[in-house]
Amino acid sequence: MPSDLRRLERTYTIRQLCVEFKVTARALRFYEDKGLLSPKRDGMNRVYGYRDRARLTLILRGKRVGLSLTEIREILDLYNAEDGGAVQNARSLKKFRERIVAFEAQREDIDHAITELQTACNRLEEFLAKTRPDLLPQAADYDSVLRSRLDDMHEVTAK
Repeated sequence: MPSDLRRLERTYTIRQLCVEFKVTARALRFYEDKGLLSPKRDGMNRVYGYRDRARLTLILRGKRVGLSLTEIREILDLYNAEDGGAVQNARSLKKFRERIVAFEAQREDIDHAITELQTACNRLEEFLAKTRPDLLPQAADYDSVLRSRLDDMHEVTAK
């Protein structure tokens, strides 16, 4: 029990949360403006508590899985310690299942788009091979594009 009390008393500066969660101070202020975070004030400084830190964790997880800020706020506002968070968890489960369905539909759309693009690429490569082989992209061109995309994906997942 004493560790729970210490955890509740712990505070964080805006800089500490920015570093820990790899977000900008502007993002934290934005979440505050939207009513998702409510830090206390010490003069002009924001002082974030354990609750704000926990809410920020949930905000970022929600964003990562494609929930809107409105949906995230709806879930956060349902927290009730008296019911052990049951209502909040039930709403989260419903929203998460909806996102799974949406992502599966997106994946299907993406798979179809990839198939169409591959078919078009094959036709274009055949045409160019017959008419102007000098205009065919080289393997090195594809490697640099792939490397660039992988770097972009790595940056997004690191956030």
